[in-house]
Amino acid sequence: MAMLTGTQSLLWLVLLFVCIVIEIATMGLTTIWFAGGALVATILSLFKVPFAIQLVAFILVSFALIIFTRPIAVRYFNKDRIRTNTESLIGQQAIVVSEIDNLQQIGRVTIQGKEWTARTTVNGILLPVGTVVIVRAIDGVKLIVEERKEEN
Repeated sequence: MAMLTGTQSLLWLVLLFVCIVIEIATMGLTTIWFAGGALVATILSLFKVPFAIQLVAFILVSFALIIFTRPIAVRYFNKDRIRTNTESLIGQQAIVVSEIDNLQQIGRVTIQGKEWTARTTVNGILLPVGTVVIVRAIDGVKLIVEERKEEN
């Protein structure tokens, strides 16, 4: 029985190590939560708690960490993240180079030297060539725009 407890502890330690190595390699906040569950299960195995309880503790602790700490960690680690590619276009100004009409499914804008298909945020609004617009969203390969309002 003592041998089985040692094997269980080794199993949890290996899982803990693997989760930490994967987390260090990816930095994706994906396996760190399971490392916490494996740590708790390792401690329980050292106190000779039955394996079924170790397993339940591993699952409960892992999911509790995911549910309660992941949103905080994601917010903390992503606060300095620089938006890249198309995501960086949201909030930027573009110029209409082909009239935008959602009902006819036509319209193009130019932004950062590239031409994009564009639609307005609201149907029924026509935006003529030369109108300055703000990119509000991206839907597939189309920019969703609205006319820039002049500030007084």
